[in-house]
Amino acid sequence: MGFDPNGMLGRVPAEERLNIFALVIYIPDPLGRFLDELRRELVPHCDPHAHVSVLPPRPLAVDWREASAQAQALVESWTPFDIELGPIHRFQVTDVVYLNVGAGAAELRRMHTAMNASVFEFHEPFPYHPHVTLAQEVTHDSVARVEDLAMRRWRAFAGVREFRAERAVFVQSTLSGRWIDLAEYSMGTVAAKL
Repeated sequence: MGFDPNGMLGRVPAEERLNIFALVIYIPDPLGRFLDELRRELVPHCDPHAHVSVLPPRPLAVDWREASAQAQALVESWTPFDIELGPIHRFQVTDVVYLNVGAGAAELRRMHTAMNASVFEFHEPFPYHPHVTLAQEVTHDSVARVEDLAMRRWRAFAGVREFRAERAVFVQSTLSGRWIDLAEYSMGTVAAKL
């Protein structure tokens, strides 16, 4: 999955945009840059932008602007929190290689539960599991090799493995497999309602 951090919304014709949306937290550099480079090494055809999904991809039955207003209200009332990336694992059913989220996983689950309602409500094919995808759509025959390489690179990474979740981005998928940033929201800009 590729993400468009440069806001190509105006340059992507409506007929090339899919009714598939997600809410993500991008991982800042230098950790984000390392993960993007690792993902390109593992899956050369991919165009990554390292992130943790709060809402995995889903269709919407309303205009994206209405959904965006709901996302904005929730995200802006959410207190920023830390996310720490842990060991590499593989989802056995899909052969997706990923980094598990340690610290911050419980907060991401609470955020997902709060968001997966109203216009965003969607019966997801798998239970929500906070993670960072490193490789997907690799052949079953090559996934063990890809997973091993990812583990070796992650063990050798000497940088900080945590970051502060302070913003979330509402994104839309396109026919080319890229993701367009539609709106960005800052956490903690309005007081949470009790």
